[in-house]
Amino acid sequence: MVRTNLAPFFSLILVLLISSCTLGPREQAAPLTFLLNPEISLGNPGAVRAPGSSGILLITPLKAGPGFDTARMAYLLRPYEINYYAFNQWADTPARMLNRVITANLDKTGLWDAVVQTPGAIPTRFRLDCDDLILEQQFFSRPSRVRLALRAQFVATQKPGIVDARYFEVFEEATSDDPYGGVLAANRAAARLMTQLADWLGTIMRKKAP
Repeated sequence: MVRTNLAPFFSLILVLLISSCTLGPREQAAPLTFLLNPEISLGNPGAVRAPGSSGILLITPLKAGPGFDTARMAYLLRPYEINYYAFNQWADTPARMLNRVITANLDKTGLWDAVVQTPGAIPTRFRLDCDDLILEQQFFSRPSRVRLALRAQFVATQKPGIVDARYFEVFEEATSDDPYGGVLAANRAAARLMTQLADWLGTIMRKKAP
């Protein structure tokens, strides 16, 4: 009779099971909906500008990167492979929620006379275009972390041309390896990115001030 030593086989199975439990996300089978609406305190970067000199800033619709134009919450177990939570989702697409966050918070800075999302009868002097938005929870290691990234272009509209452009990328560790841990990390990441965006635009506008 031929005896087969199955110990190595069962050891391998055990390692694979432990690895899947450790690196994968935990999700409860109950539908939940989350907001991307961080609390942000930007101060007043526009306090030094000449009153009435900066006109109106138009925020164009933020465009998501491939695979991220959805309200489904994305996570990665390994690079380049997007997965989505089955029972948890955003209240809207991250692009639309972050667009509202950017508009509301830039309006509070005082850098412009007004910040709007829709072109109107009054011409705007500047435009902010953002695209290639990525919002994902990465499970490459423990704890998991959230990556939030986008590309921004600041454009002068009355004298067409790109004034400046910059790529923003923020990482935040999750406090728990589940959807809610990712949501909390995403809101912290959005607050950091918003601060960086406002500081960048404040520097540009101060250079343009008379």
